[in-house]
Amino acid sequence: GREAAIREIMSVRATLVFYESGPRLSETLVALAEQLGNRDAAVAREISKVHEECVAGRLSELAQRYAGSTPKGEIVVMVGPPSDTVEVTALELDHAIDDALTRLSPSRAAAEVAERLGIPRKRAYSRALERSSGGAQNGA
Repeated sequence: GREAAIREIMSVRATLVFYESGPRLSETLVALAEQLGNRDAAVAREISKVHEECVAGRLSELAQRYAGSTPKGEIVVMVGPPSDTVEVTALELDHAIDDALTRLSPSRAAAEVAERLGIPRKRAYSRALERSSGGAQNGA
């Protein structure tokens, strides 16, 4: 489904353009932010029409803005290419690591997260080790 389609394009180093429906916009923005990282993006609605609207920001900001809303009209989502200098917060990293650890070993989780978020593998690996050992102690 949607996750598999996003995984296929996550390494494309170009601006991505999607046509989306109003009812699916919010879920799509959340999925894009989770899988592609917090890239620059824009949501354009009703291009070249009287009620044209274009909102730019980070994927997480756009996901929040459109949460629970169903905008009308033709919608285009544009997502900027992955940046070599993406700032990944500790919270974003922990969330991604925790999710990956539910499916993978710490080293594989770190590799997946490092590639997805565009961060050094060493940073992801040290955090994955901390999260996996800390999680095991808390669960016991």
